[in-house]
Amino acid sequence: MTADGFTTCLWFDGQAQEAAEFYVSVFKNSSIGRVGRYNEAGPGPAGSVMAVEFTANGQKFVALNGGPQFTFSEAVSFQIFCADQAEIDYYWTKLTEDGGEPGPCGWLKDRYGLSWQVVYDRLIDLIGDPDQEKASRTMKAMMGMGKLDVAALNRAYAGE
Repeated sequence: MTADGFTTCLWFDGQAQEAAEFYVSVFKNSSIGRVGRYNEAGPGPAGSVMAVEFTANGQKFVALNGGPQFTFSEAVSFQIFCADQAEIDYYWTKLTEDGGEPGPCGWLKDRYGLSWQVVYDRLIDLIGDPDQEKASRTMKAMMGMGKLDVAALNRAYAGE
């Protein structure tokens, strides 16, 4: 990491390396960077993973084994803008597998409890259309979905 930048630090309870490897496997343009280990000064056991730097889809992160004191909540989430249904299906499946939880309106939690929004990249334009009937139909359709259905959103927008 450089002194002039910033990165997102994700707090885990002993799963930092596992989580970093998972995210790197899900996203393109991803890699594991440096791995820092606790030494005799603690607070973790000497030699155990303290932090893992990783890049997921070009974004830099640090996964920290900080302990059980803090957990993720929906107050912070990551958005994945998808061009089509195949991309939505891919991220939805990967991020909900092995203990993840689907949620409403394109939201989900992955197996670590981190919240994601798997979003159709045109959704903001559709629900923000100046034609309030189109926008309302699209919003109503989205509100009834878990994983977003691109075809259904486009049909709602078109009034079909």
